[in-house]
Parts: sequence; C-alpha cells; structure tokens
Amino acid sequence: MDVYLFVPCLVEHVLPQVGEATVAVLTRAGVSPRLPAGQTCCGQFAYKRGRAEAVVPLAKRFIELFAQASAVVCPSASCVAMVRRYPELFDAADPWRERAARLAARTHELGEYLVDVLGCPDLGARLPLTATLHESCQATRVLGVGDHTKRLLAAVDGLELVPLPHPERCCGFGGGFSVEYPEVSLAILEKKIGDILESGARAVITAEPSCLLNIASALAKRGSAVRPLHLAEVLAGGAA
Repeated sequence: MDVYLFVPCLVEHVLPQVGEATVAVLTRAGVSPRLPAGQTCCGQFAYKRGRAEAVVPLAKRFIELFAQASAVVCPSASCVAMVRRYPELFDAADPWRERAARLAARTHELGEYLVDVLGCPDLGARLPLTATLHESCQATRVLGVGDHTKRLLAAVDGLELVPLPHPERCCGFGGGFSVEYPEVSLAILEKKIGDILESGARAVITAEPSCLLNIASALAKRGSAVRPLHLAEVLAGGAA
C-alpha cells in the first residue's frame, strides 16, 4: 500500500528524526511511504492569526500536490486539523471546496492512520523505559485521537507509562499564542514541566511536534535528563 507522507515545517527544519521515525513506522506496518517534492507549510500559523485568505494558495498547492494519494499521513495532529479545515476556505459553489473535502477525508494523523485505517495498534516495538504522556490539545480536543496514541503505546514492550498530574493541561505553545502572549505561555509551560518532573518519568512522549519542541526546550533549559520523544520515535523502537 502506498501512502503520501506530509512532513510539517517543524519536523522538516527542527525535528527531522521524527520524520525518519515516521517512515520507519509506516514501513514496519507494511506501507510504502512516498514523499512528494515541493511541499510547503499547510498555513496553520496564518490561519490561527486570522489570515484565512493567506492560506488559500497554500491549500490549493497542497490539494494539487496530494491529489493522487490514496491516503496522506502526517505526524502532527495540528497540521492534519488544518487540512481538514481547508473546505471552509472556499465558497460552496467553488469546485476547490469539493476537492478539499475529498482530500481532507483521506488525510490522517499517524496514530489515527495506524489504528483506524490499518487496524495495526501493535507494531512489535520495544522500548524499556518509564515514561509519561503529554496529550496534546490538537490530538485530543480537535481530532479526538488521544485514545489512539494510548493504544499504540500500551502495545510497546517494556514501556511503562506513569500518569501525568493534570493530564488535561496544555503545554502553552499554541502557535501564535506563544508569540503574542509569551508571559502567559511560559506560565502554562512551567506548570506542565512541573507535572512532568513530578511524575518521576524518565521520558515524556507526545504525538504533536510543536508540543514536543516546546517541552524539550523547557526541559533543556532546566538541565533535566527527561527525554522528550515523539510517538513515532517510540513506535520505531526495535522489535520485541
């Protein structure tokens, strides 16, 4: 089965290991991921700053680039959520609206694709580690795929998940929110880091690259030994 891999900006430029792990995970699941050249930003940042008109050319570019894909898989719930908003950018009579809707229905977050489309919650991964899970707002509240992440992690041999105090807390990133309201963002982040350290876990796992980057930066500034890991990195672990 061929799928097209949509690589978010943060993964391409800052977290390339997440992209590599995603390819490894899909390959292990029996999928041949294809990486179309010429990908651009999905437009999420502009959309969240109220610039929906600036997203239209990016959406058309995305739709054309992935038009032939039987499925599009992305290791970021927030970017997938943006693609699923593409139909809203076009008038009801605009043919681009229907094209956007068709592609949005075939675009999936990594965990969602593995569980719902492939029916493959156990990939034979192994990672002997005590970790906690940061459930991103976009995965849980927007896409509703938080349980998919938990099912996939529950099947990882050797991985012990410890509960995170106040699991509902945001990490404070929120895209443009962290730029416009840095003090508030930092205060939210500090509470999240406190929860992670309180859990006693040796690693923190999340399925959202932006959360991963935000949390990893804060942990590094504290000199913490807690490892920040993306879901894909965990699932790419050696066979049990």
